Amino acid sequence: MKYVILIHSNPQPWGHPTGDFIPEVKSLPQATQDELMGAWEAVMEELSANGELLGGQALADPVSAKLYRWDAGEPVVTDGPYSEAKEHLAGFFLIDVESQERAEEVVRSFAGPGETVELRPVATY
Repeated sequence: MKYVILIHSNPQPWGHPTGDFIPEVKSLPQATQDELMGAWEAVMEELSANGELLGGQALADPVSAKLYRWDAGEPVVTDGPYSEAKEHLAGFFLIDVESQERAEEVVRSFAGPGETVELRPVATY
């Protein structure tokens, strides 16, 4: 079963890994920060070794985003991101695992202080 893990964050300034720029993470003791990063790296190594990690990518600063909409029969381009958004898509990972339970097990290590992580199945038709 394929899933996408979407990392939502709002670090100021923008950078990766996002945890290095989020006040909630930066306020943690260094040992706790190291433990969180170590757990994430271990899961990434496991996913790679198992062939479950299909890909992923960090995204650039959302101020560079362009939004494309349709208005009065024409495409209209505006600067992004959505102005009302407090969190922005920071990156994604595509995984292929045996079950939803495995996907949920994996995604727990992606969720950190100050971030929201979304797990979504890939549509199959």
